[in-house]
Parts: sequence; C-alpha cells; structure tokens
Amino acid sequence: MTQRKVKRGTTASSAIMFGAEIRYARESAGYTQEELSKLLHCDRTVISRTEGGKRKPSVEEVEEIERLLNTGDLLARLYGRVDWGAATEHPDWFWDHVDLEAVSVGVRVYQDRVVHGLLQCSQYARALFATGYAAGNPEEIEELTKARLSRQCRFLAPNGPLLIVILDESAIRTVIGGPDVMRSQMEHLLRVAQLPNIVIHVALFSSRQAFINTAMVLLELPDGQRLVYSESLDRGHLDEDSVSVSKHHRRFDQLRGECLSERESLRLIAEVLEGFKDDEQQARCNRLAEEQLQRQQRRRLHRGGPRIPRPRPRT
Repeated sequence: MTQRKVKRGTTASSAIMFGAEIRYARESAGYTQEELSKLLHCDRTVISRTEGGKRKPSVEEVEEIERLLNTGDLLARLYGRVDWGAATEHPDWFWDHVDLEAVSVGVRVYQDRVVHGLLQCSQYARALFATGYAAGNPEEIEELTKARLSRQCRFLAPNGPLLIVILDESAIRTVIGGPDVMRSQMEHLLRVAQLPNIVIHVALFSSRQAFINTAMVLLELPDGQRLVYSESLDRGHLDEDSVSVSKHHRRFDQLRGECLSERESLRLIAEVLEGFKDDEQQARCNRLAEEQLQRQQRRRLHRGGPRIPRPRPRT
C-alpha cells in the first residue's frame, strides 16, 4: 500500500493520529474492525479503542498488525513517537483491565458470590445488569450484556488462551434471575468446561484453609509480564509489582490445591443444576396446587348458594 509521510515529534493528539493510521491501513487493506479482530484473536472493541487513540497496544500487537496490513515499518516508527501519557491522562480503570485481558495469554480467576464474567451466559449476565445500576434501562442492559459476552470470544475460540477459574461455592448457589436463569448458567459452565483451555474448580464452603478476601484476576501477557486485578466498591486496581503479584499467585495456587478436582467440580455443578430443575418442578407443583385450591373454592361458593325448591314428581 502507499505510505504517507509521517511528521516527527509528539503532539497531544499523537495517540489519535496513531489510531487513525491503523484505521487508514485497515480500510485500505479491505478489512472491517470485526474481521481484523478475528485475525488478531481479540474483541472488536480492542480495535475500535486502538483506532480511537484510547488504548495503547503492545509492541507485539503492532508488529502483527503491520504484518497483516502490510504497512512496512510505518506503525512501528509511529509507535515510538506517540505520547501515550496524553491519551491516558484520565484512564478508565475497567477498560485498562479489559484491554490487558484482550491480549493476555493466560488468565487465572478467583470469584465469589457470582459467576465470573468470562463464564457467564447471556441470560445470567442480563439478569445481573437488570438488578444492578442499569436496572430499569433495557437498552443499557442489552449494551452491557453484549459487551460482556464479547470479551469471552477469544477464550471460547479454538486454541483460546488458558483460563483457570476458581468459583467459590457461593457463586453457583446464589440464585440470580430465578431457576430458569440458573439452569442455563449451570449448563453453560458444564459446556465451556469441555474446552481444552478452560479449567473450572469449585472451592467448597467447608474444608478450606487458604482464603482470598476478594475476587481477583491474575493476568499473564505475551511478553511474560504478570499483573493482578481486583475491585473495591467504586473502582478497580491493577497491580504489576512483582512481589505483590507473586504473593497473590501463591495464594491462588494454595486455594486451588484445596478445591475440588475438575471432575468433582463439574459433578457438583451438575448436582446444583438438578437442584434448580427440582426447584422449577416444585414451583410448577405449587402453581397447580394453588389452581386446584382456587377451583375447589369456586365450587364451594357455587354449592353454598341458596337452594331453590323443586317440585317432586307425583307417583
């Protein structure tokens, strides 16, 4: 493709300029954002944010994009001149995590109370958002649900990155959205657990000595860098300090050693699934019983009406 001359130096909008060059090269090569994201094994939003100058790609990503779009060394030369600090003056803490998750080669998760987002089915995710801060806003609920499901694509694809998830027992027993939703979610867990890159463990309430105080995600990047992500009430926290990350890895490994095995975990999830089926069957029986009671009450009202004497036939 024809390469345009690039001005030297750094401007406040250099990240936007860099993203515009990627967009120009992508369109010149005839790719949509969706098509390029599939070639890069990431979500379309990663491409969108990169082209918008809102995300700093890794060096490896830039090299792969140049190879796919045949830009020579244009992007690599630009990359070193971009003032990424100007683009991230007010970073969105969650998007920082999503951007790293989208290029990670390994993810390890400990999650309590609810099923982790990378393992949620659409019904479950929608029910969570419907009872959260998006309650009462159907359009926002759908938008958030689609965004969450889009993060799963690379993990559910063939040869996806390693994903090891420890679910606290509370995550599979806390009812979100009712029995129907929970049945769909348990079936989804059993289905995705068959993928070779996904491992699910359940940490039982009892028989546990290793504790993790809050949900956390351990990320491993292509260059070998490791980070830990966790959330407080109103924001997320990314920590790349090697000592801190190593400590959390040890705690994760200790807890994993106390969890049910993969097979035992899936057996428990299957049992929980049957329990939600029983709950639905019981609810159906309760509804039938209530309908039967109402019919009996109507009969009694009818039978309890005034008696009208009828003439007896003469013999």
